[in-house]
Amino acid sequence: MSAIDTPGPGASGALAGRLLSLRRYSGIVTLVILWQLATMWAGSFFFPTPLTILQTAGELWFSGDPSHFFLTDAVFRDVLPSLGRLLAGWAIAVVLGVALGLAIGGFRRLAEAAQPVLEFLRALPSPALIPVFLILLGTDSTMRITLIVMGSLWPVLLNSIEGIRTLDQGQTDMARVFRLPPHARLFRIVLPAAMPHIFAGMRVSLAIAIILMVVSELVASSSGIGHAIIDAQNTFQLAAMWANVLLLALLGISLNGLFSLVENHVLYWHRAARRLAK
Repeated sequence: MSAIDTPGPGASGALAGRLLSLRRYSGIVTLVILWQLATMWAGSFFFPTPLTILQTAGELWFSGDPSHFFLTDAVFRDVLPSLGRLLAGWAIAVVLGVALGLAIGGFRRLAEAAQPVLEFLRALPSPALIPVFLILLGTDSTMRITLIVMGSLWPVLLNSIEGIRTLDQGQTDMARVFRLPPHARLFRIVLPAAMPHIFAGMRVSLAIAIILMVVSELVASSSGIGHAIIDAQNTFQLAAMWANVLLLALLGISLNGLFSLVENHVLYWHRAARRLAK
């Protein structure tokens, strides 16, 4: 092979990237193929084939009027309300968790006093509070958002407290020496140092929020993906039921991917510092 035909480092890297992508998606493709063959062989009414589920999903969500971008009423009745509740509850949990975490983590006596209360509240299973919230808040979206906040608050709160506790004492001493005002100390030293822990808590919190979104919609609900699953089960529309279940999986994967993009952008300095430390 001549020097002209010899692949350079860039070409080798691109080839390695393509091979890695193929390996990543080969497992999913293999699983779908095996699923299709197994369900075709079984011929069970309760386990439709992936092709049947995909066709049902298209009819459920993408067979609407062109003026609505081919989206059906089910998208506006179930999918979008669920997504709105999920994001609203998770956002409130993140804001409360970070704010309370900074307050508790910044004062040792407050942290010691709050520790038993936090451990008690964290131990409460959030789904067990649904009857209480139904009595207090009714059956509208307020109850469901409150349940999501209650369950997904703790990973952010506890990780924020841990991030404050791991703050380098030398940095705080330097801030006092240079007489940085409290707001500058918060945004230039405290938050950047705690941000890796906060993002770790936010990732766990997002997964919990998705679970609680579905759980809250399984009870006394007239809309949402969870309601659509129960309604399809009661009417024996099993292909529609499986389509909604797979929609939840795709929703979780998509939100996790978007979160990873934001995390990589915000914490690029942290990852670069770790690579230099190695």
